[in-house]
Order: sequence, then structure tokens, then C-alpha cells
Amino acid sequence: MLDAARRAEAAAVLWAAQRDRTPVDPLTTGYPSIDAADAYKIQLINIRRQLAGGRTVSGHKVGLSSKVMQRMMGVDEPDYGHLLSDMVLPEGTPIATDRYCSPRIEVEIGYVLGRSLPREGCTTADVLAATEYIVPSLELIDSRIRDWRIGLADTIADNASSAGVILGAARVRPADLDPAGIAAVLYRDGAEIARGNTSAVLGDPTEAVAWLARTVASYGVTLEAGHIILPGSCTRAVDVRPGEEFRAEFEGLGSVSAAFVHSTGQPRPQN
Repeated sequence: MLDAARRAEAAAVLWAAQRDRTPVDPLTTGYPSIDAADAYKIQLINIRRQLAGGRTVSGHKVGLSSKVMQRMMGVDEPDYGHLLSDMVLPEGTPIATDRYCSPRIEVEIGYVLGRSLPREGCTTADVLAATEYIVPSLELIDSRIRDWRIGLADTIADNASSAGVILGAARVRPADLDPAGIAAVLYRDGAEIARGNTSAVLGDPTEAVAWLARTVASYGVTLEAGHIILPGSCTRAVDVRPGEEFRAEFEGLGSVSAAFVHSTGQPRPQN
């Protein structure tokens, strides 16, 4: 457990790493007594900084939602991070890799809420009833920790390694498909590189959304109408490089694509 001064110091380290696009050593090395509770407080320090700068919360993402990743991290439940307004990236607009430290993409479905979820005791039935539509998505993840050498506290403090989300054009009501059984294939420059099924996400990604609603309730947070909720990836994460184009196809749901360039020639956003 860290005291408030050490948490503020760790938050400043991550803030500078994101601002300067210069990865840092793991917090778990520099702050060996850090735990998950510290890490969530550090995450919130930097989220509040960004909200004070004019960003807004557009949703949340669940990480570590597969049993494989949980075993790797030595945990028995997922983690979560925030999706901010400038992290929702338009499909069809090239994404500059120089805005990130070490970007990767993951294949996910997204839940767009039509009404807020209950804070306490949220169930999968509550999630499905509140979801306006499900959308194909690619999550852009990044680590401000050097070489992705992350422990649990590192990724939580680093906003669950969040960087962005690209949503496809399709909009499908939950009643018109089975969110727990959607096959997905990821292509890079037209060649298949990964495939999976949404059942890899806690057996049913709707479970991950319900878990998130119950978990953030303890912090006084509600998953609100209009929010995008990413429940976790159904494929492995894939490194992205300038010049590459990716397309994810979801059975019964449509597709989403993203193209990457080194730089758009525009100034980097100030954090």
C-alpha cells in the first residue's frame, strides 16, 4: 500500500510518459508495495486531470476478461479502465502511431447503452435490457510501461492500457443475436492473422459488462446511457505499425476496419 504522496508521484510518472510518448519502467519495480487499490486511485488521478482539461467520459473497458490472461496475471477477476471522448476514433480516418508508445489492437464487440445500468446487483438481464445496440469494434491499447512489462498494478494504474476504440457501422439489437457466440476473424492487409469467439470473454461478454457495473458502483460510478462498454477481447492482441490496415469481421454483426500511418502531420494533442 502506498501513501497519498507516493500515489501522486506514480500518477505524475505515468502522466509524463503519456504526454511525452516515452515509456517508463514498471511501477511495480519503482513502487514495490503498490497494490490494486493504489493502482485504481492512481488511474483516477490522471483521469481527473484529463476531465479537467475538457475531455468527457464516453464509456469504460474491461480488461483481463479471459481466463488465460487472468492466470497470466495471477488474478481471479477482470480489471477496468475509462474511455474518454478523444479516445473514440472515427472509422476510415488513418490513425497516427506516433501518438502512442507501443500500440496494439484487440477484437471486441461493444455495448452501447440506451439507459443507465443499476449500480447494485446488476445482472446480464439488466445489461441486455439496457443495451440499445451491439457494435463491432477494435480496441486500441497502449502501454506507457516500457516493453509491455506489466504486472496487474501497472496496467490498472495505466488506465487498463486503454488508448482508443474504433466502432464499425453496424448496429444490432441484443435480441437479434447471441452476444456469447459471435465468431470473429482479424485480417491484416487482407491476410487472416487471428480468430476467436466472444465466448472467450468470461464465457459471455455480457457477464463482463454486468461485473463492471457492480464493481464501479463501489466508487459511486454509474454506467450511463450513451456509454460505450468494451467487455474484453476475443482474440490475442496484435502489434500495429505504420502502413498496416486491419479489418475485423464478426459473424452476424458486420465488420470494422482501421488503417495506421506514422503521423498525420498534425500537432500532438496536449495532455
